[in-house]
Amino acid sequence: MRTVAQIVADDLCIGCGLCESLTNGQVKMAMTNSGSLRPTPIDGFEPEQEQAIIDACPGVVAEARSDPHLLLDPIWGHHGTMRYAWAANSEVRFAAATGGVLTALGQYLLAAETAAFILHVGPDPLRPMRSRWVMSQTPEEVLGNTGSRYGPTAPLAGLGAALDRGEPFAIIAKPCDLGAVHRRAAADPRIDQLVAARLTMVCGGQSRLTKSQRLLKQFDIDETAVSLFRYRGHGNPGPTRVETRDRRTFEVSYLEMWEDQGTWDVETRCKLCPDALGEASDVAVADVWPGGAPTGEDEGFSGIIVRSQTGESLIESAAAEGWIEVGGPLSPRELDGMQPHQVRKKEALAARYEGMADEGVAPMEIRGLRIDQLGQRLSPEQAAVERSGAATRMRAIRS
Repeated sequence: MRTVAQIVADDLCIGCGLCESLTNGQVKMAMTNSGSLRPTPIDGFEPEQEQAIIDACPGVVAEARSDPHLLLDPIWGHHGTMRYAWAANSEVRFAAATGGVLTALGQYLLAAETAAFILHVGPDPLRPMRSRWVMSQTPEEVLGNTGSRYGPTAPLAGLGAALDRGEPFAIIAKPCDLGAVHRRAAADPRIDQLVAARLTMVCGGQSRLTKSQRLLKQFDIDETAVSLFRYRGHGNPGPTRVETRDRRTFEVSYLEMWEDQGTWDVETRCKLCPDALGEASDVAVADVWPGGAPTGEDEGFSGIIVRSQTGESLIESAAAEGWIEVGGPLSPRELDGMQPHQVRKKEALAARYEGMADEGVAPMEIRGLRIDQLGQRLSPEQAAVERSGAATRMRAIRS
C-alpha cells in the first residue's frame, strides 16, 4: 500500500484537502516553502484514515464517472451537449471568469432550492492572494467568491463539514478534486445522496503560489499589503489585478501573466493529469479561444461539456429560467483546436507514466480515461522523448 508520505515525497499530491477532511482536521493543509498545499503532519494518520485517503487520493487513482448512454470521444470522454454558453446576467458575465457559467449555475441551484449551499473556493479575506474553501448560501455570496483561483486550492478540506450538514449541495472544484469525490462516494453514500451537482472547469493546471509571489516581487509589494488579488475576470479573460491596503493598483494582462508556460510553476501532478477535462463532473466548462489563447478581450464565452443526465437537466432548466444563455453547438474536434495543450498532454501520458515507472515511481491507476489508446498516436520518437522527460523529472524530485 502506498502512503500519503510517499505520495507527497514523489510530488504527486495536488493538495486537494481530502486528508484534512477525512481526519476531521487532525491533519491540516499547510503551505510549503515551495508554494504548495500539503497535508501536515505527514504522519498524523490513523491506519483506517490513511487507507480511506489512499482509496480516493488523486495522486493514486483517477477514474472516469462515465454515463455509457452518452457519446464517447477518445479525447473528451463521455459527453452529451457541447455548446457555447455564458451567464445571462451581464454583471456576472463580466465579473466572473470565462463568461460566468459556473457562477451562474451555482446561483441558479441556490435560487431554485436544488442546493442549500455551494462548496467552492474564494479568496482568503486576510490573505487575498491565497484561497480558502467556502460554503456560499446565497447567489450574492457565490458572486462574491467568483473568478479563477490559479494558485493552490483545497476545496475538499470542507467536504466533511458539507456532508455533516445533511443538506443537498453542489460542488464547484477542479477535475482532480471531483475525481476524489467520485472515488470517495464508494465508501461514503452521503455523497451521492447529497451532492446535487458536480461542476468543474477544464483545467490547465494548478500553479504553485510562487507564480503569484513573483508578480508581487515584480511590483515590490509585500503580501501583507495586498487587499485584492484577482487572477482574471472583469472581462474575458480580464487582467490579473493587485490592489493594496494603501490603495495602489497594479495590473498585467492575461497573456503577460500566462503566455510563457515555463513560468507557470505547475504542480507535478498536473503535468501527469489524466483527467483535466472533468470526466467526473456533471458539467465541465472550458475556455473556447481558437488556438488555445486569447487574442484580446471579449464579452465572455464558455464551452460547456455535459457529462450526465443531471448535467443535461441543469443546463436546460438554468437556461429556461434565464440564468445562462446557450449558443451554438461545439464538436469534440472544435474543442481540440481550442484546447490543443490538453490533446497533446493526453496523448503523451502513457509514455510519461512509463518514465515514472523507470524511476521506481508508481504511476496513478487510470480507469476509463483511454490513456493507453491515446498514447498509440505518438511516434516511437515522440514517445521516447516524453518517457525520458518524465524519468528525468522524477529523478530530480527524488534526488
